[in-house]
Amino acid sequence: SFSDDVSLLVVLIDTNPFFWSTSSSSLNFHQFVSHVLVFLDLIVRLSQLNQIVVIATGHNTCDYIYDSSLDTDQVTGEGELPALYSFVLQRLEEFVNKDEKLGAKQEGLSEKRASSLLSGSLSMALCYIQRVFRSGPLHPQPRILCLQGSPDGSEQYVSIMNAIFSAQRSMVPIDCCYVGSHNSAFLQQASYITGGVYVKPQHLEGLYQYLATVFAVDLHSRSFLQLPRPAGVDFRASCFCHKTTIDMGYVCSVCLSIFCKHHDKCSTCGSVFGKAQLDAASDRKRKASES
Repeated sequence: SFSDDVSLLVVLIDTNPFFWSTSSSSLNFHQFVSHVLVFLDLIVRLSQLNQIVVIATGHNTCDYIYDSSLDTDQVTGEGELPALYSFVLQRLEEFVNKDEKLGAKQEGLSEKRASSLLSGSLSMALCYIQRVFRSGPLHPQPRILCLQGSPDGSEQYVSIMNAIFSAQRSMVPIDCCYVGSHNSAFLQQASYITGGVYVKPQHLEGLYQYLATVFAVDLHSRSFLQLPRPAGVDFRASCFCHKTTIDMGYVCSVCLSIFCKHHDKCSTCGSVFGKAQLDAASDRKRKASES
């Protein structure tokens, strides 16, 4: 049977080439992946009941890379390079090539965005976890770890917040290890709302040490440890009209959509605001009196 210290770890790996090609950090993508692979091997070796699922977060798409529950032989390979390493590396290479081809097809249709498709990978992770929940009463304790470097994509604000609240309702913590130059407001909110851990390593050369000492801890053991807490959380939202981060804005009282400027009508639900609302009410009153 599964105990409280058995984990289902869903790892989201940021493979966005626009971030890694322009990153000013001392850690390149190959070094980043090598740290992550050793960490995944650690999770498997901590308990043979632990399960790991790897999802690649690209610039145009996202996809499942590895699922330890499908083939346990991949983990127990022998040789200089463990079978887990070679399998994940091969799948990551195939995914990056597919992502680049999709980007080439869409190059003339839309501008290249620096952000990765985080909303898609979060949704895939939650769908996988829901399948595990429905498989039976005995299952490992699920959690999501976002290994992210790309900046937030304001156009994904609604879908990411929906994923965050879905994880909160399912009691699935979203952890984040952010390797970008600036903090991620979306992932700070995700960790805060779901009870996860947000860490921005100061020394990326020791990334594995951060992963092993903070994110290898199971949910049961976290209650006994003093895990790092972020100094502050950026709770700013993105407006629905221009997809930009704002400090103050207008909120629709019906559907809670956020706008940076005043509008006579909500573009989401069609509700009428302010003076236009009063004019519509007076028109209805006049028509009623005439009839």
